[in-house]
Amino acid sequence: MTPEHGLIDWGIVAIFVTVYAGMILGDLPRLKLDRSGVALLGAISVIGLGAMSTAQAASAVDLPTVLLLFSFMVVSAQMRLGGFYTAVTRQVAALPLGRNALLGALIFVAGALSAVFSNDIICLAMTPVVAQLCRQRRLNPVPFLLGLACAANIGSAATLIGNPQNMLIGSVLHLPFDGYVRQALPPVVLSLGVLWAWLAWGPGARASANRTLPNEPDRSAKNAAGDVVPVELASGYGPLQAPPFDAWQSAKGLTVATALLLVFLFTDWPREVAALVGAAVLLLSRRLHSSHVMGFVDWQLLVLFMGLFVVNHAFESTGLAAQVVAWLATQGVQLADPGALFVAGVGLSNLVSNVPAVMLLLPHLSDQDAGVTLALVSTLAGNLLLVGSIANLIVADLAQKCGVALDWRMHARVGVPVTLLTLGVVWAWLRWL
Repeated sequence: MTPEHGLIDWGIVAIFVTVYAGMILGDLPRLKLDRSGVALLGAISVIGLGAMSTAQAASAVDLPTVLLLFSFMVVSAQMRLGGFYTAVTRQVAALPLGRNALLGALIFVAGALSAVFSNDIICLAMTPVVAQLCRQRRLNPVPFLLGLACAANIGSAATLIGNPQNMLIGSVLHLPFDGYVRQALPPVVLSLGVLWAWLAWGPGARASANRTLPNEPDRSAKNAAGDVVPVELASGYGPLQAPPFDAWQSAKGLTVATALLLVFLFTDWPREVAALVGAAVLLLSRRLHSSHVMGFVDWQLLVLFMGLFVVNHAFESTGLAAQVVAWLATQGVQLADPGALFVAGVGLSNLVSNVPAVMLLLPHLSDQDAGVTLALVSTLAGNLLLVGSIANLIVADLAQKCGVALDWRMHARVGVPVTLLTLGVVWAWLRWL
């Protein structure tokens, strides 16, 4: 190795450490950067350092994953603009159910929707409606909102399109869609049941059920269709409002989503190509402007993916990651082993977030069973802490704007035991298989 290459390798290591420090902290001190900005600047630094050419950086990006993620963002935008998510939540809220039965219905609906559409979008659309439902029924909203966040995370693990990390794992390891669903769906359904049981009958459930929402100023409004719209609603997705229910636009989105699921289950057509065609069909509209639909695409998440692809590829080229894995092997730690993968997946997912964690671990896995394990573990681990997933943060942020305090302590009282119990379910299921 020449001195010049040695300096470049150390520069790559410094960039890698800085980028993942940003993943842990959420930003870099004294700089107006979020995780996406840190990943983008890291990729630019790698190219500027001369470690990679622009062509090499482009080839480092897993394009099928990015295209699949973009396409399903368009599908989710269609459903959001059609008012489908809000309408479904309102229908569930109108059912003549008691507190625990209503909680179970909301958990099931959130989990089922998150298995097909983005769990983040589900939380974004359902949180204001759930908060308003609890206000109207004089119910303590905290268990319902925590149930929504946890159910969205758990449900998204059921398929390879439920969340970004699953899309990445499925694309890189070429997991069969139907085979993954057969392995993942049973523990996901059982985990949703565990979540419901804990919120309905676990420690503190009785006191929580008896605590009603205090009379405080209603910080929400309604649009012409009666949909709840929190005042000054804003998040990483930009200001959003709940649109009125449009049966045609919702049916159009559901038709495309159903067709894509059938394609994934019964054909060998590349998933990213099929999804792109589906997105193109939805963009061909006389009523929804393409710029409006594109406004619901999470461009920051796409930038985060692409930036991390470049930085991780550059770090892999130094050989240091392979050396660390080889050293762990000499200590008896094989990343592909279920136990080691469980520990690494849970730890890294809560340290740097689940998408960066999966990107770090994937290059060292080749077995499809390890891919299924990583998908389930990295997703369910997001329920451990409030900062463990974007869906949790969305619910907490929108709850506050609706006048409901939901801090990390409240989340931990449910998130920690539910995560440990659901990971136990996954471990037992995979061992039994």
